[in-house]
Amino acid sequence: MALTIFIMQLALSILAFPMYLLNFLGLWRWTCQKWFPYFLEWFTVTYNKQMASKKQELFSNLREFEGPSGKLTLLEVGCGTGPNFKFYPPGCRVTCIDPNPNFKKFLIKSIAENRHVQFERFVVAPGENMHMVADGSVDVVVCTLVLCSVKNQEQFLREVYRVLRPGGALHFLEHVVAEPSTWTYFWQQVLKPTWYILFDGCDLMRESWKPLERAGFSKLKLQHLQAPLSIRPVVPHIYGYAVK
Repeated sequence: MALTIFIMQLALSILAFPMYLLNFLGLWRWTCQKWFPYFLEWFTVTYNKQMASKKQELFSNLREFEGPSGKLTLLEVGCGTGPNFKFYPPGCRVTCIDPNPNFKKFLIKSIAENRHVQFERFVVAPGENMHMVADGSVDVVVCTLVLCSVKNQEQFLREVYRVLRPGGALHFLEHVVAEPSTWTYFWQQVLKPTWYILFDGCDLMRESWKPLERAGFSKLKLQHLQAPLSIRPVVPHIYGYAVK
């Protein structure tokens, strides 16, 4: 099986040789950051339709985490094009962080389409270093399809924990590695090297529930899910929330 996977990975690498060459020359990252927002805008429309019920369930309790001010302060990390805005309760104050500055114009469009939320600012930064967000200043942190691509999950979760106020919560929805000995797991192994470069550092085979379990939250509600998606390698998901 290992030999079969290696041969198929090699075949994919040959087919994707121009991309690998650009990556070797240090040019792919710039190219990817330019085109990735356009791909994500298309993808998240389909993803939101297929995952609407799960997102509604995930975000249904956001109001429970309102702070003393009576207004929900929400930080979305890895916001992308802003596809989650439609699921947020009216009046919540939203700050967005993403390492890709090219998402800004897509966010402006999403803000215009979702006037029920109060948008505060867009910050260009990685989730592992959110020094511009004060300690204990946020009621809720949201990350969807983010833990697959952060460089250091543990450091990211430490930052999330730092910015959350006591009693605040992290809400997450993430694709993860499949069960071993399944066809999905086989294809994740085959696609992993090429997928990682093509989709801006997205790792198909992360066990993202493990760092969540180790992150020190007082309460963790986490469920595994086979998402109703047509792209098989990202069907295995986890979702839930963690309370500080």
